[in-house]
Parts: sequence; structure tokens; C-alpha cells
Amino acid sequence: MEQTIKGFANDEPLNMILDDGGDLTALVHDKYPELLPELPLIAGDTGINGVSEETTTGVHHLYKLFKEGKLKIPAINVNDAVTKSKFDNLYGCRESLVDGIKRATDVMLAGKVAVVAGYGDVGKGCAESLRSYGSRVIITEIDPINALQAAMAGFEVTTMEEAAPQGNIFVTTTGCRDIIRGEHFEQMPEDAIVCNIGHFSVEVDVVALKAAAVECVNIKPQVDRYTMKSGRHVILLAEGRLVNLGCATGHPSWVMSCSFTNQVLAQIALWTDVKSYPLGVHILPKALDEEVARAHLKSLNVKLTTMTSVQAEYLGLKQEGPYKPDHYRY
Repeated sequence: MEQTIKGFANDEPLNMILDDGGDLTALVHDKYPELLPELPLIAGDTGINGVSEETTTGVHHLYKLFKEGKLKIPAINVNDAVTKSKFDNLYGCRESLVDGIKRATDVMLAGKVAVVAGYGDVGKGCAESLRSYGSRVIITEIDPINALQAAMAGFEVTTMEEAAPQGNIFVTTTGCRDIIRGEHFEQMPEDAIVCNIGHFSVEVDVVALKAAAVECVNIKPQVDRYTMKSGRHVILLAEGRLVNLGCATGHPSWVMSCSFTNQVLAQIALWTDVKSYPLGVHILPKALDEEVARAHLKSLNVKLTTMTSVQAEYLGLKQEGPYKPDHYRY
């Protein structure tokens, strides 16, 4: 990653950051502060004009940096664009999670108990996918709203402590650390499959698993079978890293096109419209979000209805949009 910092012609440094997880943003702030601009930004200034970030974890760190007064460049939160979070996170994971699990294990999902930690957009996609294969899905959650959503969708919601002895398949989706810990591994049934799709490998305490195991056998690349002191076995996929990338090829390209289109529009906005993006973390404007969706309609043969001028006037909207207020939850 460091070779990209000054990887341009004549060893010129980067002047924009397009990030996926916050690692590059953190690296620049920690090790290359001289590349950060003087504020306020003026179009054409030297230095880095801004960052666009497309992951839940990366966005969390951006807000944390800004709150602590450590963020030195304007940022656009691409992750919470509707055409990112409700597509990449939900529909992408709905397809790529099971693709990774099946490529790695060839396991029959029907009749299994699957434990999904987290019921955000990623968790929703994973839970829906596992249920569609015939698994009985249990959700764990810290957020009462997400927990209630899961219950209303027909899922059992309980703690990891209660779910651990029941689960045949465990999926972490939270973006937080220590979701599956040493005490949970000890309670899992024989040959429970454990994997993570929540970005960083810290969700599964792999160090604790290794410490508790008496043997580890590599079944094939990205598939390790640990023997616990009790004699039971735990199968860990992709060493706790992203299972859809470690054991498969990630999301389908179509849904990633939605995410990357958001990134491109965010980069253009940061570069060309400096005054609209002062230091802080901004959400991609609704009009751009709708533009991303509109650009992908033809590929799915979607025919969009157009409002009449009378309808637009009645709703107090422009015929061309945007059609929803910024606070609208899709």
C-alpha cells in the first residue's frame, strides 16, 4: 500500500484518496502528514483534496477521527449511499457469502442451524440467503432496532452464549472485534464452520482458537480444521478474514458497479466542488445516489415511470428528482 503514496509520474504523491476500509486514510494521517493540505481548501491547492470511503468500518473510523479533531481532509461517506449499502452490503453479501462457504466446504445448508452475528445490511443479506437454502437462522445483535427487525422477519434472536452450542455455521457481519471468542469455540458442536464477512479478521478471535486447540489440520487452502481439547472440531474459513474473498471471488461485478459508481461520483465532487465539502464527513447527495441507480436500470431492463407535471407539483418535487428527502430510510 505504501508504494501507492508516491507512485505517480516523477514520484508525485497522491492528491485524492479512494479508500475501502480506512487503511490508506490512516496510513497517510499517521506517516505522511506532510501530504495533507492547509485548510481551508482552495481548488488547485497542492496536497490531498479529500477521501471517499465505501465500507462501514472505514466510515466509522472517519467519524471517529473527525470527532477527535484528527481528520485533516474532507471526506465523503460513500458507504451510506443507498445504492451502496442497500445493494453491495445486502444483495452482494446475499450471493457471495454462500458462494464462499460452499466452495470451501461443499456443506449441505438445508437443515443446518446458522448463527449470523449482526443484522445490519450485511447481516440481513446473509440471513436471508442462508434461510433460502433451508437453514434455521439465529441472529445475535446489540442494537434493539436491528434485533426487533430480525424478530419481525421471523428469526430467533439471542446471545452468542446461547447460540454457540446450537450452531453448525457461524457468520460474523458486525465490523466489531471479539464477536466469537474462546469460550464460544468450546461450546460449538462437532465440525462447526466459522467464517467472517464483516470486513476485518478481528471479529473472530483466531488467537484464542489457536491457543485452545491441540491440533490444526489444513484441509485445503483457506480451510483449517482445529481439534479442541474436548475432541470436537471447529472448521475456520479464510483464517477469519473475508470469506467471500478468501474462499470465493467476492460480490458479482454488477453490484460492485453500483458501489464503484458512487466512489467515482464522490471523487469528482470532492475535486471539483471544494466549497460544498469543508472539513468533515459528508453523505453523497441524494441526486447523485439516484443518478447511480438510474445508470443501472437499463442493464436490468427496468422501465421507469415518469411523473406528470401535475403529480410533481402535487408532491412538491421536481420531475427529474430527487424524489426522497435526505432523511428517508429505504
